[in-house]
Amino acid sequence: MRLCANENIPEECVTRLRNSGHAVLWIREAAPGSPDPDVLARALAEERLLITFDKDFGELVFRRGATASHGIILFRISQPSSAAVAERLSTVLASRDDWSGHFSVVDDFAIRMRGLPEK
Repeated sequence: MRLCANENIPEECVTRLRNSGHAVLWIREAAPGSPDPDVLARALAEERLLITFDKDFGELVFRRGATASHGIILFRISQPSSAAVAERLSTVLASRDDWSGHFSVVDDFAIRMRGLPEK
């Protein structure tokens, strides 16, 4: 899977995802300090699913009309350790293959998906 990991995704998660065969662009490596609109635009241009802990991406897409056709997964999970976060991210990503076209919110108990606005 082609992923764009926002800066707030822990390094352990990125490493685990890469070791699992995912092509991960990590903003902390590629473009640290990038504003959210730039991160979203890069994920779109490179056809990557954006993974983040930042709620602002929902605002960008649903209120400001930004495009994100390859999908966004917002993780709202407790973070007892980087290893626990890495395990949850890996498990969630492997659980479905229909992330594209959706804004998904993942918490400790459920996955909620909403279709992204069409452009």
